[in-house]
Amino acid sequence: MITVAIIAVLVMGLATLLYTGRGRARGSGGRGLKGRFGPEYERAVARQNGDVRAAERELGERVRRHGSLREQPLPPEIREQYVAQWVAAQEQFADSPQKVVIEADALLARLATDRGFPDGEQFEEQLAALSVHHAYFVQGYRSMHAAARDPSGTEEVREAMVESRSLFQALVAEQQVDPDRRRPPSPSAFGRLARRRSASLLARLPRTARRPHPPHQGETV
Repeated sequence: MITVAIIAVLVMGLATLLYTGRGRARGSGGRGLKGRFGPEYERAVARQNGDVRAAERELGERVRRHGSLREQPLPPEIREQYVAQWVAAQEQFADSPQKVVIEADALLARLATDRGFPDGEQFEEQLAALSVHHAYFVQGYRSMHAAARDPSGTEEVREAMVESRSLFQALVAEQQVDPDRRRPPSPSAFGRLARRRSASLLARLPRTARRPHPPHQGETV
C-alpha cells in the first residue's frame, strides 16, 4: 500500500509539473510574440476582435512562414540608387504629392523584394514577412500603400510618407536590424544625405497642408 501511495504521489507531482510547464510555455510564447511584434501584436488582436489566441495564432503563422528568411545584402551602387530615387521623390512632393506616394510605394516594394522578401505584387504576403523582421516599421508602409491606392489629402499623404521612411531606412541600411528593436537604425551615409536634402521640403508646402502642431523630430518629408 505504501508503495502504491508513493507511486500515486509521484504521478500527481509529474502531472502538476507538466501542466505548469505547458502554462508557462503558453505564457512565454504570448510574451515573446508581443515583444517581437510590438504594435503589430495589438493590431492583430484588434483585427481578431480582441481574441488574443486567434491573434497569436496569426502571428505565429507569420513567424513559421517567414522567420527563417535571411535578408539579402544590397550592393553599394544599388543602395545608392535607391536612396537617390527616394530623395528625388521627396523633392517632388510639394508639386505632386499623390504621384510621389504612388512612386514611393512601388519603390519600397522593389526594395523589399531586393532584400529577399516576397514580391511586392503580393502586398499582404510581403507585409506579413516584413512584420516578422521589421515589426515596428511596417505600419508606415501599410499607410503609404493605402494612400497610394486611394486618393487622399496632402496632409494624409505627407503623414504616410513620414511614417514609411523608417522602414525605408531599415531596408536600405547596411547593418542587419534586430526584429525586437523599437527604433530605426542609425542612418547610413545615404540616409543622412536623404535627410539633409529633404529637410526644407515642409516649408515648401502650402500652409493648409502643414500640421496644426509642431511635427515630431524627424517628421519632415
